[in-house]
Amino acid sequence: MSPKSARRARPGLRVPPAVLRLGARQLGRRCLDPALPWPVQRTRLDQLTKTSLRPRGTTVTERMIGGVRAEVVSASASGSPQTVVHFHGGGYCVGSALTPRSWAAHLSAQAGCRVVLPEYRLAPEHPHPAGLQDARAVIKALYGEVDGSEPGSVVVSGDSAGGGLALSLLLSMRDEGQPLPAGCILLSPWLDLGRDRRAVPDLVRRDVLLTPEWLDACARAYTAPSTWADPSVSPLCAVHSGLPPLLIQAGTDELLAPDAELLAASASAAGVDVTYTRWPRMWHDFVLQPGLLAAADSALAQAAWFVGSVRPAA
Repeated sequence: MSPKSARRARPGLRVPPAVLRLGARQLGRRCLDPALPWPVQRTRLDQLTKTSLRPRGTTVTERMIGGVRAEVVSASASGSPQTVVHFHGGGYCVGSALTPRSWAAHLSAQAGCRVVLPEYRLAPEHPHPAGLQDARAVIKALYGEVDGSEPGSVVVSGDSAGGGLALSLLLSMRDEGQPLPAGCILLSPWLDLGRDRRAVPDLVRRDVLLTPEWLDACARAYTAPSTWADPSVSPLCAVHSGLPPLLIQAGTDELLAPDAELLAASASAAGVDVTYTRWPRMWHDFVLQPGLLAAADSALAQAAWFVGSVRPAA
């Protein structure tokens, strides 16, 4: 294990939403450009997210879990056995544990849990199902650890493409009759790779981070269009019965907002316990900015409540 020092957050720090919205727009233009090679996009995104603020006392360690490199983030000394396994976003092609590290640290501090951030393999070098295989390996390893981890003490989570990966993981486990995690948190999830994102021009205009062109490039790098309707690729296309409780969070001003809404409706109709919250005028993945944005703090508090609500009885 190699511990990393945390950059401590200053209490009460807030940035006006308009400023953060502008920053998200610049991040999208600089990093998420389909004209740029994937390695360039990855490097730029990591450079812009590596200085995210974390609560005092946060520790970040690297370890191998099921053969997959991962970061384990903890900002709590409670010793709780609860583990959240969070899959980062980035269209299955970019992103790393750096992207959601601040969110993970704040969640750990509020919920008293540890957060595992797997560095699953990315496309186009490793197309589908490599990322899903890595996710399955991580969960299997955590279930088998001797430190008390078990299905009831694990919550899976993911943002953007990581949300799609998290839901695909749950569906594959359900279909194989495996014990399921206690719950699942989906932040601005990308759940349907075949959906025409240009069909709602108003959302195209309002989303300051994502573009239909970039999403299309990511989808094609991840897998062939002929497979986009496969539930392991686009979990919105699956039957959603038999899933554990879901917490779904999204902003109204993001291209992927329809995915969150459609999943909430489908899963709820199938009898799943669903909590779905939309934040007005918020952009894609706004939830990853706790400590800077009031709406992100609100979403983080809800996520911490959810982790606590599905905690197994002592």
